[in-house]
Order: sequence, then C-alpha cells, then structure tokens
Amino acid sequence: MRKIILLIDCASEYDRRLLRGLVQYSKEHGPWLFYRMPSDLIGNHNGGEYVIDWVRRWNADAIIGRWRWEDTSILSSLNIPIVLQNYSQRSSKFSNLTGNYVGTGELAARYFIEKGYSTFAYFGVNDVIWSAERLEGFCHETALKNASIHSLLIDNFNKEREKVVYWLHSIPKPCAMLACDDAHALLLTETCKAENIHVPDEISLLGVDNDELLCQISDPQISSIELNVEQGSYRLAQILEKQFESNEIWPFSVSIEPGEIIERSSTKVRNIADPYVDIVTKYIEKNFDHYITMNDISRQVPMSRRNLEIRFKKEFGSTTIYNYLSLLRIRKVASLLSTTDMNLGQIAEKCGIINESNISRMFKKFYGCSPAEYRKKNRRERH
Repeated sequence: MRKIILLIDCASEYDRRLLRGLVQYSKEHGPWLFYRMPSDLIGNHNGGEYVIDWVRRWNADAIIGRWRWEDTSILSSLNIPIVLQNYSQRSSKFSNLTGNYVGTGELAARYFIEKGYSTFAYFGVNDVIWSAERLEGFCHETALKNASIHSLLIDNFNKEREKVVYWLHSIPKPCAMLACDDAHALLLTETCKAENIHVPDEISLLGVDNDELLCQISDPQISSIELNVEQGSYRLAQILEKQFESNEIWPFSVSIEPGEIIERSSTKVRNIADPYVDIVTKYIEKNFDHYITMNDISRQVPMSRRNLEIRFKKEFGSTTIYNYLSLLRIRKVASLLSTTDMNLGQIAEKCGIINESNISRMFKKFYGCSPAEYRKKNRRERH
C-alpha cells in the first residue's frame, strides 16, 4: 500500500478536485493511503520540520502539495518523490504540479474579443506565478487586437480596498475583466455592488476555477473558466506509480489545462453597438445547434446579406458571420467530446452540423488538433 502525505487544505474547489483525481486513481489501481496534514499543525514556522518528521515516522512514499516554507533544502534529505504545487514559483529541484496559466489568460481574452470588447482589465495578486502568467496570456492575446488593458495586482484586499475602488471607477466602460481566480472575482462583484458599478453592463467579469459555491453566492453569479484538475492529478498519480515500481525518482511536471468557460450572468452582456448585428448575434447563439443557413440568419434583419456582413465585421473585427456560427458549433463539439461517449455522427447532429466529414476540418482550424486527439487529452474522469 502506498502512503501519501498531502499538504492540501481542501478549502478551495481546486484542491478538492485535485484530491478527487488522486482518489479515483487509488480506487482503480491502489489502494493508496492518504494522510492530509492538518493546516493548524503545519501553518507555523516549524511546520516544515514537523512534516519531515512525520514522513520518516510514517515511512511515507511521497509528498504532494504546497510547501509553505521558504526553505526546501530539508526536503532533499528524503529519498521519496515530492510534487509541489506552484505558488510563488516553479521548483527547480522537485516535481511540479503546475498549470497552463498563460493559456488560461489567452482563452479568457479570446472569449471577450469574440464578444466585441475593446477595453480589457485584469485583477490579480502580486508575487504569485499563476496570477502573473494568466495576466501574461491575457495581455498577449489582447495585444494582437491593439486593445487597451488595465491591470491591478494587490497583496491584501482588505488593506488595499480603496485602491481597488479607485481603479474600478477609473477603468473606461464597458470593460471585459478577468480575475485571477473566483475568490477575487467574488471580491469584485461585492465591491462593484457597493460602489454602484454594474456587472455585467459596465464590467463583464470572468473568474477562474469554476468554484460553484463562490460563483453562485455572488450577485450576479460569476462566469468562470473550468480547469481540468481531476485529469491532471490522475496523470500525476500515474507517473508516481511508475516511480514506485521502478524505485527511481526523476523530476517531472504535470500541467493542469484550461477547459470550458462556464457562462453565468456576470458575462451575459455582449458589447455590440449595432442593433442589427445584435439581433443576428442573438439569433445565432440561440439556434447554432440546429441546422440553420446563412439565408436564415440574414432574414432576421431588413438588409442585404452583403451589408450585414460588412456591419458584422465592423463589430467583430475580421470574424465573419459564418466563422462565428462555426465557432459556437465547434465549442459545443469540444464540450461533447470531453463529457460524453457520443461518436462524431451523433455529435454533428447535436451541434447543427449536417455533414459529419466537416467536423474534423473545422475542429482542427479552431483547436489545432483532431477531435480524437482533443478527446484523449481533455476527457474528464466520470465517477
């Protein structure tokens, strides 16, 4: 039986999903025995020594979690695999449980750009790698559109609330804002309500983690990027098992990838000035998963298809009506690939795509891989 020390406090949905992936692997290939170190015992300056002592007395096989102390040298004396969750930086000595933080920021930016925004903002935390790299990805993608971006990184919200309030009022509206995680997105919705700043009309807000409790207690409820945490922790367990079996230890990194954007009311508003384009966009979003044609779309407004295309491109940059329709369909294809066992023919029918052979071509254009490759990479573990 493998004995695993967990330095995970379970306070966040991210941590709980991390545990679910490990437990799922244990059920299928274990058993593994987990011991979660109580946060009140390891939350002091001597906690690191306490962990080391417990590892030796319990004869633990591995450590997984966040090392809360600056000194990691004492870990080198342990001849067991050690996987550290990134916080201020990635470890150069031990294995990393990390994330595609840049990719998460890029995904958020593309989401807002497709909604027609040209002003962007980011709210995050100082000296935290996942916050810094999400900002990096967000800036990179918005820079491609020559868009303006307003960012604020803080150390402590309670001590810096006045700074946050001033910043929120100073940002040009309407604005598309990414918060570094759902906890900080909740702070923003609460602050905006107190300051009479309207979400989503003035600030369209997106969080990260899809922590349903935090997202749903907010008013309005928070849209969020769901991360494929269970898959990542399950892969981590697979690698650890290989090390146990071979009696060899090598450093590795497992990256948690961004998944779907779960839309709630904090981002429902689309920033479209042209009333005819707004009508057409709403029609597409309501009917994209049915078989509709370009003629069906253009009949929604009293103008020629050519003039409608011109006005649509003016609102959406280089995106055509057809490309926008295709994007919504392919997004649903991606969701069904990662959450169901349906074959491509069944998925095509569910997504309003009449020709199954078009899916692979369309999918590769938007996601850079085949549907089969995407399913293999993003498949969610169902319990």
